[in-house]
Amino acid sequence: MRPHKNLIVWKESIDFVKFIYGLLNKFPSAEKFGIISQIQRATVSVPTNISEGAARHTKKEFIHFLFISSGSLSEVDTLLTISTDLNYITKVEFEAANIKMEKIGSLLNGLIRKLKADLKITPSK
Repeated sequence: MRPHKNLIVWKESIDFVKFIYGLLNKFPSAEKFGIISQIQRATVSVPTNISEGAARHTKKEFIHFLFISSGSLSEVDTLLTISTDLNYITKVEFEAANIKMEKIGSLLNGLIRKLKADLKITPSK
């Protein structure tokens, strides 16, 4: 088993990908190569960067990938805001996504804080 599969933040972000893909089914087909594609890439980037970071050899590298994951989460937030403004998703759907994004963001920040604290306790690699 890979180390990322034990992380709650990874599991939550996988569930988030499934949730978002469900929302994207409602988008106009004209957006297939536009906003749909951007949302898909950014959403999938969240768990993939968590898993890539967890496979790295140092905590410092892991933290770097967690920050990339956090950035992708912010990108999804912006894209969903635009989608709401364009009436591709409802405000209720946006709020449901936002709750999930807030939870993932909090988990990412907590893991980053823990890893940074570990770096101060143990010798640098």
